[in-house]
Amino acid sequence: MLGWIVKKLKSGLAKTRSAFSGVVGLFTGAHRVDKTFLAKLEEQLLLADVGITATTQIVDRVRQAYMDKEVGEDVKQFVQKQLREQLADPEGGLKFQPSGPTVVMIAGVNGSGKTTSIAKLALRLKTDGKKVLVAACDTFRAAAVEQLTVWCERIGCDITKQQQGSDPAAVAHDACERAKARDYDVLIVDTAGRLHTQSHLMRELEKIHRIVAKQIPGAPHEVLLVLDATTGQNAVAQAKEFTKAVKCTGVILTKLDGTAKGGAVFAIKSVVGLPVKYVGVGEAMEDMEPFDPDAFVTALFEG
Repeated sequence: MLGWIVKKLKSGLAKTRSAFSGVVGLFTGAHRVDKTFLAKLEEQLLLADVGITATTQIVDRVRQAYMDKEVGEDVKQFVQKQLREQLADPEGGLKFQPSGPTVVMIAGVNGSGKTTSIAKLALRLKTDGKKVLVAACDTFRAAAVEQLTVWCERIGCDITKQQQGSDPAAVAHDACERAKARDYDVLIVDTAGRLHTQSHLMRELEKIHRIVAKQIPGAPHEVLLVLDATTGQNAVAQAKEFTKAVKCTGVILTKLDGTAKGGAVFAIKSVVGLPVKYVGVGEAMEDMEPFDPDAFVTALFEG
């Protein structure tokens, strides 16, 4: 199973793997772990968009463990291990409730791939045997409800919606009632794409959060932030702002196949503390995978 995921990631991570080639190349040839090697390691990790925090930790640990020793396969494996540990998710994916609907709230800015990610997530959960309901609470943006409706019809998934301009919290309320009454396993709640400068939309996000918490105990059980991998370190800044409004539990990282900045997953985890739960590695509906740190790091280092 891991081999199949690695193969798919290697294809989807072609540009990020190219950016990581500078890191991989450091482990060829005969040399020692010295100040020059450590400086090069730091430089290449930063060029691969790993970010200052994660890079500093990795370089410091290599210095402590291998200073003045030969650079061999053991040092390479040590760096890979550090990268995997940077991405570790103790929860290991989505937390499903033992009874009643599991509420997954989706946040993110317009253009990040939020609507498509909701459809891909709904399809994956449906394929896994879950009964899924989608709440179209992005009532601010023209055509947002229509887009989500088309996707839900295409994959055979139920949707709760109202007209554009309706109160998003009212849609969320209705969806919670329907999810409880009809025994849905998962309720995916869309929210309006917003930036931290749009304070009224941030308040609306908080309001939806309160409404679902009132309707279903412990909800939302997951708050997934959709981030565009092509924005690199800007994705980290977005994650910081969104976590101020609601307690995010993880990230869906989209468009990973179209960027050399996939190393940002390390920065998102080390700076904001959010694990990546799913990654988008292609255009097809099936091209969203549960994030596997082992497979991801292996794919970066394999030729």
